[in-house]
Amino acid sequence: MDSKKQTPVKYYVGIDVGSASVRAALVDGFGTVVAHADQPIQIWEPQPDHYEQSSADIWAACCSVTKKVVCGVDASQIRGVGFDATCSLVVVDKQFQPLAVNCEGQNYRNVIMWMDHRAASQVERINATQHRVLSYVGGVMSVEMQPPKLLWLKENLQESCWEKAGYFFDLPDFLSWKATGVTARSLCTVVCKWTYASDGGWDDSFWKMIGLEDLVKDKYEKIGNHVLSPGESVGKGLTPEAAKDLGLPEGIAVAASLIDAHAGGLGVIGADVKGHNLPCENLPITARVAMICGTSSCHMGVSETPIFVPGVWGPYFSAMVPGLWLNEGGQSATGKLIDHMVRSHVAFLELQSKAAASAHSIYTYLNSHLDLIKKSLPVGFLTVDLHVWPDFHGNRSPLTDLTLKGMVVGLTLSRGLDELALIYLATIQAIALGTRHILETMQAAGHHINTLFLCGGLSKNPLFVQMHADITGKPVVLSKEVESVLVGAAILGACASGDFVSIQEAMAKMGKIGRVVQPNHEHKRFYDKKYEVFLKLVEHQREYRSIMNSF
Repeated sequence: MDSKKQTPVKYYVGIDVGSASVRAALVDGFGTVVAHADQPIQIWEPQPDHYEQSSADIWAACCSVTKKVVCGVDASQIRGVGFDATCSLVVVDKQFQPLAVNCEGQNYRNVIMWMDHRAASQVERINATQHRVLSYVGGVMSVEMQPPKLLWLKENLQESCWEKAGYFFDLPDFLSWKATGVTARSLCTVVCKWTYASDGGWDDSFWKMIGLEDLVKDKYEKIGNHVLSPGESVGKGLTPEAAKDLGLPEGIAVAASLIDAHAGGLGVIGADVKGHNLPCENLPITARVAMICGTSSCHMGVSETPIFVPGVWGPYFSAMVPGLWLNEGGQSATGKLIDHMVRSHVAFLELQSKAAASAHSIYTYLNSHLDLIKKSLPVGFLTVDLHVWPDFHGNRSPLTDLTLKGMVVGLTLSRGLDELALIYLATIQAIALGTRHILETMQAAGHHINTLFLCGGLSKNPLFVQMHADITGKPVVLSKEVESVLVGAAILGACASGDFVSIQEAMAKMGKIGRVVQPNHEHKRFYDKKYEVFLKLVEHQREYRSIMNSF
């Protein structure tokens, strides 16, 4: 009998702050989620296009979910912690106390959310400068990035916020500061959302040109002058106070963080695909795109040399995978749009009661209902005369047009469940057609993509997944762990602990693939026609605007 002691399992904690909830997972060295917990967080919408949160509320939720996932686990087996979060803007004063980002002076509401579009006129002026840093964000800066939001604060809340501010953090960096007491920033956040260059740092001329020269004067102390690569260990690990808050041992490694979509990319894009007969097998990961789909969707593609894609963010060096350039396409409202279309329909209450009676979610019920009404047709063909343009919250990629609106063509007087199911299907197809638009733009610029890797909440919906395969004509790989974003955050913690020599090694060992969904190539002609209509919709919208602007 072997008397050797079994090596204790090593665990890593991944903490993910999404738009509406905070989640934590305890993950082992093979990428298996051993325990998982989540808790909602509050969103305030004081006026249209203004979305705010509270950093205190977010941190309290981080502590609550982390305590749940580590409950009963031997603390000596927990080796590292990684955070990811939405790229929201956190404002604190010189004593690190929350500062109001609103006219009401509510200090606890000190976070401008990523999806907040209040800085539309500021971003327009920033883009009019045509400064060289804009070439690294697809040529046009998004209102969802931080410079326009900072400019808005200076112009609208100068006395109450701008002059009192001590630090402006991207939310992922706020979390690593809260855990370690170190104000270092992640290369991921400052490169992707703040115009920092991985080789040259901050560009003084940009900040001066847009009217934020105050940030240059103090050597960028307020926005970060100490930058770490994602997965690098921050400071001396967890402070005693943070350790107590989180229910973790003091001093364990804390990683430089990632934006949530990038953590999802990390969790799926490097997985071993041998034996699945995929076109990306035996090719570098540059043949893959990671699509992280939840409230919004992000499309992450990497390359060995910088590729400038019009209307797509990047190229960002080492912002997700060390040593590779990242391009990031995106759709500002996807899960949020599906929810909006379904819940605002007159038949929603009927759907809700029937779904509850059958003990299914509303989306599982809708998918079944579509199978009932499709008769002999493939389900996707039901929308032959119903078309949606999905930019109800503007277009992030590849058109970078904040002013675009949503469109629905082909409505009837029908008010029943059939009509609701069809508008739901047409909306999912529109989102997939938008993905095709992004991928084609990336490929025209020099990317060579043949496989999609999906994760996030919408990847749990089989109709959403199949439509993406059919409409793009590419196989879709789903991760074994649905919570890929949490696995990505845990990979950061594993790297910071020193248990893996590199992010790449941790990605290959901890990212695992599950189901593969192949496209139905026999439906290609139908979706090519749908795509033709899709592109016509935006062309027509612009024509209508031009007509109305000329009166």
